Amino acid sequence: MQHDFTNIKTLVVKIGTTLLSNEQGFDGSILEGLVQDLARVKRKYNLNLVIVSSGAMGCGMDRLGMDERPELLRLKQATAAVGQARLMHFYETLFQTFGDGLKTAQVLLSASDLDERQSYLNVRNTINTLFEFSDIIPIVNENDSTATNEIRFGDNDTLSARVAAKIDADLLILLSDVNGLYKTNPTIDPNAELIPHVENVTADIESFAEDTAVATSIGGMKTKLDAAKIACSSGLPLVIANGHREKIISEVLRGEAPMTVFGASENGLAPRKRWIAYGSSMKGTIQIDEGASNALVEQNKSLLPAGMVTVEGLFEPGDAVSIVDSTGREIARGLVNYSSENMQKICGVKTHEIEEHLGQKDYDSVIHRDNLVLV
Repeated sequence: MQHDFTNIKTLVVKIGTTLLSNEQGFDGSILEGLVQDLARVKRKYNLNLVIVSSGAMGCGMDRLGMDERPELLRLKQATAAVGQARLMHFYETLFQTFGDGLKTAQVLLSASDLDERQSYLNVRNTINTLFEFSDIIPIVNENDSTATNEIRFGDNDTLSARVAAKIDADLLILLSDVNGLYKTNPTIDPNAELIPHVENVTADIESFAEDTAVATSIGGMKTKLDAAKIACSSGLPLVIANGHREKIISEVLRGEAPMTVFGASENGLAPRKRWIAYGSSMKGTIQIDEGASNALVEQNKSLLPAGMVTVEGLFEPGDAVSIVDSTGREIARGLVNYSSENMQKICGVKTHEIEEHLGQKDYDSVIHRDNLVLV
Protein backbone atom coordinates (compact mmCIF):
# COMPACT_ATOMS: atom_id res chain seq x y z
CA MET A 1 0.00 0.00 0.00
CA GLN A 2 1.47 3.33 -1.12
CA HIS A 3 1.16 6.30 1.24
CA ASP A 4 1.56 9.97 0.34
CA PHE A 5 1.59 12.46 3.20
CA THR A 6 3.02 15.43 1.29
CA ASN A 7 -0.28 17.33 1.43
CA ILE A 8 -0.59 17.38 5.23
CA LYS A 9 -0.70 20.63 7.18
CA THR A 10 0.33 19.69 10.74
CA LEU A 11 3.01 17.12 11.57
CA VAL A 12 4.12 15.81 14.97
CA VAL A 13 7.44 13.96 15.15
CA LYS A 14 8.56 12.06 18.23
CA ILE A 15 12.31 11.49 18.56
CA GLY A 16 13.13 8.57 20.82
CA THR A 17 15.87 8.18 23.40
CA THR A 18 17.56 5.38 21.45
CA LEU A 19 18.33 7.89 18.68
CA LEU A 20 19.99 10.30 21.09
CA SER A 21 22.14 7.83 23.04
CA ASN A 22 25.08 5.51 22.54
CA GLU A 23 27.11 3.29 24.85
CA GLN A 24 28.87 6.36 26.27
CA GLY A 25 25.66 8.30 26.98
CA PHE A 26 24.01 11.15 25.10
CA ASP A 27 24.90 11.42 21.42
CA GLY A 28 23.71 14.40 19.38
CA SER A 29 25.10 13.27 16.02
CA ILE A 30 21.81 11.74 14.82
CA LEU A 31 19.92 14.83 15.94
CA GLU A 32 21.90 17.04 13.56
CA GLY A 33 20.70 15.13 10.51
CA LEU A 34 17.13 14.99 11.80
CA VAL A 35 17.03 18.74 12.38
CA GLN A 36 18.28 19.38 8.85
CA ASP A 37 15.57 17.12 7.43
CA LEU A 38 12.85 18.59 9.65
CA ALA A 39 13.79 22.13 8.63
CA ARG A 40 13.79 21.06 4.99
CA VAL A 41 10.29 19.52 5.03
CA LYS A 42 8.84 22.39 7.05
CA ARG A 43 9.98 24.88 4.44
CA LYS A 44 9.16 22.69 1.43
CA TYR A 45 5.63 21.74 2.49
CA ASN A 46 4.85 24.81 4.64
CA LEU A 47 4.06 22.58 7.64
CA ASN A 48 3.07 23.28 11.18
CA LEU A 49 5.70 21.16 12.94
CA VAL A 50 5.86 19.93 16.53
CA ILE A 51 8.71 17.84 17.94
CA VAL A 52 8.13 15.63 20.97
CA SER A 53 11.61 14.84 22.18
CA SER A 54 12.96 12.29 24.58
CA GLY A 55 16.53 12.58 25.79
CA ALA A 56 16.39 14.82 28.88
CA MET A 57 17.25 11.94 31.19
CA GLY A 58 20.02 10.74 28.89
CA CYS A 59 21.45 14.27 28.62
CA GLY A 60 21.39 14.61 32.39
CA MET A 61 23.01 11.23 32.96
CA ASP A 62 25.75 12.12 30.50
CA ARG A 63 26.32 15.53 32.10
CA LEU A 64 26.45 14.04 35.60
CA GLY A 65 28.63 11.08 34.62
CA MET A 66 26.02 8.41 35.38
CA ASP A 67 26.24 4.95 33.81
CA GLU A 68 22.80 3.75 34.94
CA ARG A 69 19.38 5.35 35.13
CA PRO A 70 18.81 6.58 38.73
CA GLU A 71 16.22 4.74 40.80
CA LEU A 72 15.31 7.31 43.44
CA LEU A 73 12.60 9.74 42.34
CA ARG A 74 14.44 12.83 43.57
CA LEU A 75 17.54 11.79 41.59
CA LYS A 76 15.45 11.18 38.49
CA GLN A 77 13.95 14.65 38.81
CA ALA A 78 17.32 16.29 39.38
CA THR A 79 18.91 14.41 36.48
CA ALA A 80 16.06 15.39 34.16
CA ALA A 81 16.34 19.03 35.24
CA VAL A 82 20.03 19.07 34.31
CA GLY A 83 19.38 17.27 31.05
CA GLN A 84 16.41 19.32 29.89
CA ALA A 85 18.45 22.52 29.68
CA ARG A 86 21.18 20.78 27.71
CA LEU A 87 18.69 19.11 25.37
CA MET A 88 17.01 22.40 24.49
CA HIS A 89 20.40 23.99 23.92
CA PHE A 90 21.13 21.32 21.32
CA TYR A 91 17.82 21.94 19.52
CA GLU A 92 18.15 25.73 19.57
CA THR A 93 21.74 25.62 18.30
CA LEU A 94 20.99 23.10 15.55
CA PHE A 95 17.94 24.96 14.25
CA GLN A 96 19.89 28.22 14.29
CA THR A 97 22.64 26.54 12.28
CA PHE A 98 20.59 24.52 9.80
CA GLY A 99 17.08 25.97 10.03
CA ASP A 100 17.47 29.12 7.95
CA GLY A 101 15.92 31.36 10.60
CA LEU A 102 13.83 28.75 12.42
CA LYS A 103 13.57 29.13 16.19
CA THR A 104 12.47 26.77 18.99
CA ALA A 105 10.01 27.05 21.87
CA GLN A 106 9.98 24.76 24.89
CA VAL A 107 6.65 23.27 26.00
CA LEU A 108 6.90 21.18 29.18
CA LEU A 109 3.86 19.10 30.12
CA SER A 110 2.89 16.88 33.02
CA ALA A 111 -0.11 14.62 33.55
CA SER A 112 -1.91 17.31 35.55
CA ASP A 113 -1.82 19.56 32.48
CA LEU A 114 -3.88 16.97 30.65
CA ASP A 115 -6.14 15.94 33.54
CA GLU A 116 -7.96 19.25 33.85
CA ARG A 117 -10.16 20.07 30.89
CA GLN A 118 -9.24 23.77 30.88
CA SER A 119 -5.48 23.23 31.04
CA TYR A 120 -5.89 20.52 28.41
CA LEU A 121 -7.45 23.14 26.13
CA ASN A 122 -4.69 25.58 27.04
CA VAL A 123 -2.11 23.19 25.61
CA ARG A 124 -3.87 23.35 22.26
CA ASN A 125 -4.14 27.14 22.39
CA THR A 126 -0.46 27.56 23.24
CA ILE A 127 0.76 25.35 20.42
CA ASN A 128 -1.64 26.85 17.89
CA THR A 129 -0.46 30.33 18.86
CA LEU A 130 3.14 29.24 18.31
CA PHE A 131 2.10 28.07 14.83
CA GLU A 132 1.07 31.63 14.05
CA PHE A 133 4.77 32.50 14.24
CA SER A 134 5.70 30.57 11.11
CA ASP A 135 9.36 30.29 12.08
CA ILE A 136 8.94 28.66 15.53
CA ILE A 137 9.20 24.92 16.23
CA PRO A 138 7.55 23.84 19.54
CA ILE A 139 9.67 21.23 21.34
CA VAL A 140 7.47 19.22 23.72
CA ASN A 141 8.62 17.05 26.57
CA GLU A 142 7.25 15.72 29.83
CA ASN A 143 8.13 17.92 32.81
CA ASP A 144 10.20 15.22 34.44
CA SER A 145 11.85 17.56 36.93
CA THR A 146 8.57 18.06 38.82
CA ALA A 147 6.45 15.11 37.71
CA THR A 148 6.07 11.86 39.61
CA ASN A 149 3.95 9.33 37.76
CA GLU A 150 5.34 10.35 34.38
CA ILE A 151 8.90 9.46 35.36
CA ARG A 152 7.85 6.15 36.83
CA PHE A 153 5.34 5.10 34.21
CA GLY A 154 5.13 7.74 31.48
CA ASP A 155 6.59 7.70 28.00
CA ASN A 156 6.86 10.20 25.19
CA ASP A 157 5.20 7.86 22.68
CA THR A 158 1.93 8.24 24.56
CA LEU A 159 2.54 11.96 25.15
CA SER A 160 3.12 12.55 21.44
CA ALA A 161 -0.13 10.79 20.55
CA ARG A 162 -2.08 12.85 23.09
CA VAL A 163 -0.57 16.09 21.85
CA ALA A 164 -1.05 15.18 18.19
CA ALA A 165 -4.69 14.29 18.78
CA LYS A 166 -5.27 17.46 20.79
CA ILE A 167 -3.97 19.81 18.11
CA ASP A 168 -5.72 17.90 15.29
CA ALA A 169 -2.46 16.94 13.62
CA ASP A 170 -2.60 15.22 10.24
CA LEU A 171 0.22 12.75 10.92
CA LEU A 172 2.30 11.48 13.84
CA ILE A 173 5.72 9.96 13.16
CA LEU A 174 7.45 7.97 15.92
CA LEU A 175 11.17 7.74 15.16
CA SER A 176 13.04 4.85 16.72
CA ASP A 177 16.04 2.64 15.93
CA VAL A 178 14.00 0.14 13.88
CA ASN A 179 12.07 0.43 10.62
CA GLY A 180 8.72 -0.31 12.25
CA LEU A 181 6.78 -3.20 13.75
CA TYR A 182 8.13 -6.66 12.95
CA LYS A 183 6.57 -10.08 13.44
CA THR A 184 9.74 -11.16 15.26
CA ASN A 185 12.58 -9.24 16.92
CA PRO A 186 14.85 -7.97 14.09
CA THR A 187 17.85 -7.75 16.43
CA ILE A 188 17.61 -11.50 16.95
CA ASP A 189 16.01 -12.74 13.73
CA PRO A 190 17.78 -11.49 10.56
CA ASN A 191 14.78 -12.64 8.52
CA ALA A 192 12.24 -10.74 10.61
CA GLU A 193 9.28 -9.56 8.53
CA LEU A 194 8.31 -5.89 8.65
CA ILE A 195 4.57 -5.21 8.88
CA PRO A 196 3.94 -2.30 6.45
CA HIS A 197 0.35 -1.50 7.42
CA VAL A 198 -1.82 -2.10 10.49
CA GLU A 199 -5.52 -1.33 10.31
CA ASN A 200 -6.34 -2.10 13.95
CA VAL A 201 -4.15 -2.82 16.99
CA THR A 202 -5.46 -6.26 17.89
CA ALA A 203 -4.20 -8.74 20.48
CA ASP A 204 -2.27 -10.51 17.71
CA ILE A 205 -0.55 -7.25 16.74
CA GLU A 206 0.29 -6.52 20.38
CA SER A 207 1.94 -9.93 20.71
CA PHE A 208 4.68 -8.75 18.32
CA ALA A 209 5.76 -5.94 20.67
CA GLU A 210 8.56 -5.97 23.23
CA ASP A 211 9.74 -3.56 25.92
CA THR A 212 12.99 -1.68 25.55
CA ALA A 213 16.24 -2.78 27.19
CA VAL A 214 17.93 0.62 26.94
CA ALA A 215 19.00 2.06 30.31
CA THR A 216 18.14 5.66 29.40
CA SER A 217 14.74 4.84 27.90
CA ILE A 218 11.22 3.97 29.01
CA GLY A 219 8.88 1.91 26.88
CA GLY A 220 9.67 0.26 23.57
CA MET A 221 7.35 -1.13 20.91
CA LYS A 222 4.59 -1.73 23.47
CA THR A 223 4.29 1.98 24.21
CA LYS A 224 4.30 2.73 20.48
CA LEU A 225 1.30 0.45 20.03
CA ASP A 226 -0.42 2.24 22.92
CA ALA A 227 0.25 5.48 21.10
CA ALA A 228 -1.13 3.97 17.89
CA LYS A 229 -4.40 3.13 19.66
CA ILE A 230 -4.78 6.74 20.81
CA ALA A 231 -3.86 8.21 17.44
CA CYS A 232 -6.00 5.95 15.31
CA SER A 233 -9.07 6.26 17.52
CA SER A 234 -8.67 10.03 17.17
CA GLY A 235 -8.69 9.82 13.38
CA LEU A 236 -4.93 10.34 13.14
CA PRO A 237 -2.56 8.12 11.12
CA LEU A 238 0.67 7.12 12.85
CA VAL A 239 3.97 5.95 11.39
CA ILE A 240 6.84 4.10 13.07
CA ALA A 241 10.10 4.60 11.19
CA ASN A 242 13.87 4.41 11.64
CA GLY A 243 15.47 7.70 12.67
CA HIS A 244 18.92 6.42 11.70
CA ARG A 245 17.98 6.61 8.01
CA GLU A 246 19.16 9.72 6.19
CA LYS A 247 16.32 12.11 5.33
CA ILE A 248 13.81 9.78 6.99
CA ILE A 249 11.11 12.46 7.43
CA SER A 250 11.24 13.31 3.73
CA GLU A 251 11.03 9.61 2.85
CA VAL A 252 8.05 9.02 5.12
CA LEU A 253 6.09 11.96 3.70
CA ARG A 254 6.68 10.67 0.16
CA GLY A 255 5.79 7.12 1.19
CA GLU A 256 9.24 5.84 0.22
CA ALA A 257 10.62 4.70 3.60
CA PRO A 258 10.46 1.21 5.09
CA MET A 259 7.92 1.82 7.85
CA THR A 260 4.76 0.68 9.57
CA VAL A 261 1.69 2.83 8.96
CA PHE A 262 -1.22 2.57 11.37
CA GLY A 263 -4.46 3.55 9.66
CA ALA A 264 -6.75 6.10 11.27
CA SER A 265 -10.25 5.08 12.31
CA GLU A 266 -12.98 6.32 9.99
CA ASN A 267 -14.99 7.38 13.04
CA GLY A 268 -12.49 9.30 15.13
CA LEU A 269 -13.45 10.44 18.62
CA ALA A 270 -14.79 13.92 19.19
CA PRO A 271 -12.37 16.22 21.08
CA ARG A 272 -14.14 15.89 24.44
CA LYS A 273 -14.26 12.10 24.14
CA ARG A 274 -10.56 12.08 23.31
CA TRP A 275 -9.89 13.90 26.56
CA ILE A 276 -11.98 11.41 28.56
CA ALA A 277 -10.26 8.44 26.94
CA TYR A 278 -6.67 9.61 26.70
CA GLY A 279 -6.25 13.12 28.05
CA SER A 280 -6.93 12.46 31.72
CA SER A 281 -5.36 10.12 34.27
CA MET A 282 -7.51 7.31 35.58
CA LYS A 283 -8.22 7.80 39.30
CA GLY A 284 -9.78 4.39 39.88
CA THR A 285 -11.17 1.18 38.41
CA ILE A 286 -14.70 -0.19 38.28
CA GLN A 287 -15.22 -3.85 37.49
CA ILE A 288 -18.61 -4.66 35.98
CA ASP A 289 -20.55 -7.84 35.32
CA GLU A 290 -21.29 -9.40 31.95
CA GLY A 291 -24.73 -7.83 31.65
CA ALA A 292 -23.38 -4.33 32.21
CA SER A 293 -20.53 -5.00 29.80
CA ASN A 294 -22.98 -5.95 27.06
CA ALA A 295 -25.09 -2.89 27.80
CA LEU A 296 -22.08 -0.59 27.38
CA VAL A 297 -20.49 -2.25 24.37
CA GLU A 298 -23.47 -3.52 22.40
CA GLN A 299 -26.24 -1.09 23.36
CA ASN A 300 -24.40 2.18 24.07
CA LYS A 301 -26.01 2.40 27.51
CA SER A 302 -25.00 4.29 30.63
CA LEU A 303 -23.38 2.41 33.51
CA LEU A 304 -25.86 1.73 36.31
CA PRO A 305 -24.91 0.82 39.89
CA ALA A 306 -26.49 -2.64 39.54
CA GLY A 307 -23.80 -3.64 37.06
CA MET A 308 -20.85 -2.79 39.32
CA VAL A 309 -18.96 -5.66 40.98
CA THR A 310 -16.02 -3.88 42.64
CA VAL A 311 -14.77 -0.30 42.99
CA GLU A 312 -11.07 0.52 43.50
CA GLY A 313 -9.24 3.81 43.99
CA LEU A 314 -10.08 7.19 45.51
CA PHE A 315 -11.97 9.63 43.31
CA GLU A 316 -14.54 12.41 43.36
CA PRO A 317 -17.47 13.20 41.04
CA GLY A 318 -16.15 14.23 37.63
CA ASP A 319 -12.94 12.20 37.87
CA ALA A 320 -12.01 9.71 35.16
CA VAL A 321 -12.00 5.98 35.88
CA SER A 322 -11.24 2.80 33.99
CA ILE A 323 -14.02 0.25 33.46
CA VAL A 324 -13.02 -3.41 33.20
CA ASP A 325 -15.06 -6.52 32.47
CA SER A 326 -15.26 -9.72 34.52
CA THR A 327 -11.87 -10.87 33.14
CA GLY A 328 -10.14 -7.62 34.12
CA ARG A 329 -9.88 -6.38 30.51
CA GLU A 330 -10.39 -2.63 30.12
CA ILE A 331 -13.39 -1.93 27.91
CA ALA A 332 -14.19 1.72 28.61
CA ARG A 333 -13.28 4.92 30.42
CA GLY A 334 -15.61 7.51 31.82
CA LEU A 335 -16.32 10.40 34.18
CA VAL A 336 -18.11 9.33 37.36
CA ASN A 337 -21.21 10.93 38.87
CA TYR A 338 -20.42 9.77 42.42
CA SER A 339 -17.35 9.62 44.67
CA SER A 340 -15.54 6.33 45.29
CA GLU A 341 -16.93 6.31 48.84
CA ASN A 342 -20.52 6.53 47.61
CA MET A 343 -19.86 4.13 44.73
CA GLN A 344 -18.82 1.54 47.28
CA LYS A 345 -22.13 2.01 49.07
CA ILE A 346 -24.26 1.53 45.95
CA CYS A 347 -22.16 -1.13 44.25
CA GLY A 348 -24.57 -3.72 42.82
CA VAL A 349 -27.81 -2.02 43.93
CA LYS A 350 -30.81 -1.11 41.78
CA THR A 351 -31.22 2.47 40.61
CA HIS A 352 -34.34 3.03 42.69
CA GLU A 353 -32.38 1.95 45.79
CA ILE A 354 -29.67 4.64 45.48
CA GLU A 355 -31.49 7.12 47.73
CA GLU A 356 -32.00 4.43 50.36
CA HIS A 357 -28.24 3.79 50.54
CA LEU A 358 -26.98 7.39 50.18
CA GLY A 359 -29.82 9.44 51.65
CA GLN A 360 -30.32 11.13 48.29
CA LYS A 361 -30.14 10.32 44.58
CA ASP A 362 -28.37 12.84 42.37
CA TYR A 363 -28.16 10.63 39.28
CA ASP A 364 -29.67 7.38 38.03
CA SER A 365 -26.38 6.27 36.47
CA VAL A 366 -22.89 6.14 37.94
CA ILE A 367 -21.45 7.09 34.51
CA HIS A 368 -23.68 8.58 31.83
CA ARG A 369 -23.15 7.35 28.29
CA ASP A 370 -22.28 10.90 27.16
CA ASN A 371 -19.30 10.77 29.54
CA LEU A 372 -18.20 7.26 28.58
CA VAL A 373 -15.81 6.10 25.85
CA LEU A 374 -15.25 2.53 24.72
CA VAL A 375 -11.58 1.65 24.41
